[in-house]
Amino acid sequence: MPLFARWRAERELQRRAGDYVAALFRDPDGADVAWLAAAATRGDSDHATWELRYARRALGLLAAQRDALDDLTASIVAKEITDAFARDRNIAAGMLDTAERQFNARLAAYRDGLTAGAGAPTQVRMGQTLFAFAGGSFKGQDTNILRGGELLATYLAEANEALRASFGAAALPEDLPPSALLR
Repeated sequence: MPLFARWRAERELQRRAGDYVAALFRDPDGADVAWLAAAATRGDSDHATWELRYARRALGLLAAQRDALDDLTASIVAKEITDAFARDRNIAAGMLDTAERQFNARLAAYRDGLTAGAGAPTQVRMGQTLFAFAGGSFKGQDTNILRGGELLATYLAEANEALRASFGAAALPEDLPPSALLR
């Protein structure tokens, strides 16, 4: 590929990643923040907001890793998320390292919650993970855990929709089953 064409393709991929990450960096709905603050963070709306921000961003990166059309997409998205953290005006001066460590802890926990094959249903595991980080009771399967799991399922679905909007959807030939493409 000629140098200029490769440069244009890379710039287009970065633009798409920027669009996708912008969707992940939307602030959570105020009603969801108020609910989580009341249910888990002892009224701390800032903590609730950050937990929901981290969850949306982590699930977005996991969606890119799991559902993107190629492996390059996930790495470009990860880099763009890192860059977006550095530009995030919600992160206080001198707290970027802390925010990145907190995000990475949540990313690992949400990955584990999505990939665990045994135990509670995925939505319950995800709700429990949210509540564990938010400081609420996370041992059972009460209505708050279920609501948290539903909210995170919505975040994951929104991330997949944004991923398809930014990078495109897989297009399989209509006359071939997916298994035939492996040959």
